[in-house]
This record gives sequence, C-alpha cells and structure tokens, in this order.
Amino acid sequence: MSKNVLIVVTSANKMGSNDTGLWLEEYAAPYVEFVRQGYDVTVRSIEGGQVPLDPNSLPEKDVLEWQEAEAKLTNTQALSNEDVSAGFDAVYLPGGHGTVFDFPDNLLLQRLIREHAEKGAVIGSVCHGPSALVHVTLSDGTPLVKGKKVSAFTDAEEKEMGLENAVPFLLESTLREKGAAFENGDNWSDYSVRDGKLVTGQNPMSSESTAKKMVEALEDK
Repeated sequence: MSKNVLIVVTSANKMGSNDTGLWLEEYAAPYVEFVRQGYDVTVRSIEGGQVPLDPNSLPEKDVLEWQEAEAKLTNTQALSNEDVSAGFDAVYLPGGHGTVFDFPDNLLLQRLIREHAEKGAVIGSVCHGPSALVHVTLSDGTPLVKGKKVSAFTDAEEKEMGLENAVPFLLESTLREKGAAFENGDNWSDYSVRDGKLVTGQNPMSSESTAKKMVEALEDK
C-alpha cells in the first residue's frame, strides 16, 4: 500500500510591509523525496488558491525536479475538516516566515496535527513550519512538543537576519517554553532531529534531511 502524505503550506504573504510566504526549497525538496518514495502527496494551504512564495527563496534558475511540486501551488484547496479525518500516514509542514502568522492559531490545523499524532502518523516540519506545533495539545492537555527533541529556526538565525522584531514571537524560545528539548546546529547548517514519529529541521538547508528522516519514520511504522 502506498503511503499518503499531506503537506500544509502558508497563505500569509506579508510580514509588515515586506513580501513573505512559503520558503520554496522547504516545500519542494521534501515533495520530491516523498514522490521518489512512491508516496501519494496531497497539498493544502490555509486559505486555498495561489500560494505566496517568499521572493528570497526563489532560485536564480528553475530547478527542473521542482516543477511538479511548484505546479501544485498554483491553485490549492484550503485545509478542511475532511483533511482532519482523512487518516494520512504523515503530515508535513514546511516553513517560510508566512507560517508564523497563519499557522500557530489556526484551530483546524491544530486539530489535524493532534488527531494525526494521536493516531500514530508521522508529523514533520522544518524552519518556521514548527510554529504550527507551538499551541498543539494532546487530548490529555499535554503540549505536543513537551519533552520531545525538536529543532526549528533558531533565535540566533532570526537575529542574524535582523527580523527578531518583525515576527510575532521567537520560535526557538517559544518551543522551549512549551517544554521542548530544543536542539540545533550552527547557524545555517543542516540539522534535523527525529524523536519517534516527530521529525523537525532547523532551516532551509535541513529540508532534505528532514524529509529523509520522515521516510525512515514512515518505513518503521
């Protein structure tokens, strides 16, 4: 049986007066890896329609192997109640600064993550994507990330970009406050961590390794 992976992406396109959105590599590289494994990949966005891309994430030249993934972003379906109950084998949440604006407080997304996690699905995310995890609580009230090894875009990386005051919260600090056992490598290094069926990566450079760890977790099921 082929495994089914749901990818949920941001619909937020502004950070103050600056354009933002989905960070392309964090979505496209894992998409390619999942398809390479023969998985069925479903793409949803928070609001549906054309997905905004962070202009800083666009490569100078088209990446041929990303074309199928990019085509899926032109007219997405919005995340729905049907997705919550669909029973995907994995849910993957790529980042981009857009996610810190429309992921954390989206109740539908929180419910989707909680229900899939409690049913044993693999939950994966990279960079700012783990902003979706900060308010997710399990049915017993425990934060999803409490006591779990987790990585994400670090406070140091945010400050190096000069965006620590542009975001509504610092992701590393917030995950730590929720009880996560936060781990990271050097700034801009490839760093990802798997804790059972929860897989997270630090930054865009960690996109592929995060996807590969998700594959490992899926094949262990």
